[in-house]
Amino acid sequence: MKKLGFLGLLIGLSLLLLQNCKHEIPENPNPTSPTPVTLSDTCSLDTVYFVNDVLPIIISNCALSGCHDENSRQDGVQLTDYDNIINTGGIEKFDANSSELYDVITETDPSKVMPPSGSLSPEFQNAIRIWINQGAKNNECFNVCDTTDVTFSGIVWPILLSTCNGCHRPGNLQGGVSITNYSDVKTLVDSGTLQNVLARTGPKSPMPPQGPLEDCAMDQIRIWIEDGAKDN
Repeated sequence: MKKLGFLGLLIGLSLLLLQNCKHEIPENPNPTSPTPVTLSDTCSLDTVYFVNDVLPIIISNCALSGCHDENSRQDGVQLTDYDNIINTGGIEKFDANSSELYDVITETDPSKVMPPSGSLSPEFQNAIRIWINQGAKNNECFNVCDTTDVTFSGIVWPILLSTCNGCHRPGNLQGGVSITNYSDVKTLVDSGTLQNVLARTGPKSPMPPQGPLEDCAMDQIRIWIEDGAKDN
């Protein structure tokens, strides 16, 4: 099973507003054949992995309706998958400082920063910087799913940060739902909402909208809830 690698050690907040983006990046054609994923049996703490670490940040903050999803493609930029991120995101492999994507997420001018609502957390910016400087590879790692000591701060919150927080924080409360801290999450657990939307059952829209969580993440959240959903 996949497991969050580098980002499992990082805690940060990410932002998203569904607004038109203002930067300009030339559109490049998508390759005919998708770039194959390089797989690693284990996750190294010295490596940032695209599938595990970078893609969830970009999907939850940039690749949604109104900005850089497949249909909107603001300024010709589509940030939904590896090839489109490389081809339309102005990525210069091994050189984050010369990469357009890194430039806009670290922009200090409020009128130019991406996402439009404000900067990504320093931890998320750093993950993208390291990934680019390591060659911007289409890589993924696997570890045995750790279900022996599932805590909110160590496992559950990082999962929710990278997949849910971008759409459920002040300034962008999709569906009026806030996911910014333990209290918010516990309220959703107590009502059964979190379990239902993640399992994609019940009347509410399934979450995250881009697709279900991986099996390991679902198991970890389920175990945490069954153990009392503690603030640990």
